[in-house]
Amino acid sequence: MNSDIETNSGKMDTFKLGLALLIILADLVAFYIYADYSLLYRVIALVVGAGLSIAIALQTAKGREIWGYFHDAQIEVRKVVWPTKQETIQTTLIVIVMVIIVAIILWLLDMFLGWSIGLLMGHSG
Repeated sequence: MNSDIETNSGKMDTFKLGLALLIILADLVAFYIYADYSLLYRVIALVVGAGLSIAIALQTAKGREIWGYFHDAQIEVRKVVWPTKQETIQTTLIVIVMVIIVAIILWLLDMFLGWSIGLLMGHSG
């Protein structure tokens, strides 16, 4: 008995997701077919169609799962301790200085290897 309910619910979820996808596709096709109409009206229709599709998709188990994921991500972002402006500037300057130092070291290594290979091959250098 419980298996029948889950099967019907799964079929209904699949139907809802298919309908949401069909609405989005029809909306995109209509956006380009009616290219001679005002862009404002076409964008409004596109936004309304996307909103309708999202509303339908959120009625499914998968849609609620995705909504929960974004809700949990928003909660986690609120927990982040963001650096101050001063910390950000100092860290950025440290990274820039380190990149310059590593670039100089690699440049010197390249010059040394070029010079040593030139000596090994008999080129005057």
